[in-house]
Amino acid sequence: MATALSDAGHSTEGSASAERHYAPSDVAELWKFDVETIRRIFQAEPGVVVLQSLAKQGRRPYKTIRIPQSVLERVHKRLQR
Repeated sequence: MATALSDAGHSTEGSASAERHYAPSDVAELWKFDVETIRRIFQAEPGVVVLQSLAKQGRRPYKTIRIPQSVLERVHKRLQR
């Protein structure tokens, strides 16, 4: 796939779609935090993928977030200071 994109004149270097994306539960396990803490840390972070379903009558909308590797590393460095 990366070869096909490179041949088409597109670079996969730095491409958010080509890097690994983590679920909040994955990051919580890595960092030994609660999943809700991870959601709060990353909810407004630029680059995080947020998918939200439409609210059905009488039900709340559901949000799914995925955290790209580059965003994870950026936040980790920021929190280490």
